[in-house]
Amino acid sequence: MSITDTILIDNYFGLLSKLSPEMKKKLIEQLKKTLDSGLKASDKTSLDAFGAWYSDKSADEIIQEIKESRFTNRQIETF
Repeated sequence: MSITDTILIDNYFGLLSKLSPEMKKKLIEQLKKTLDSGLKASDKTSLDAFGAWYSDKSADEIIQEIKESRFTNRQIETF
């Protein structure tokens, strides 16, 4: 298990620890069903859950693209 997976589990546990005992039992039942049904874990990494950005472009290229895509039609009115 990678360090990002461990962090993800710790974060989920922090959220789930606030659930009522009844909700925790229901969640355990649903998780057990997924284990019993043989569902495979996704090939994606846990970083995909956080919207990680992958690009072949350098940061400078991305910044330049953003700057070039901006436009303004600002017209200053006289008083």
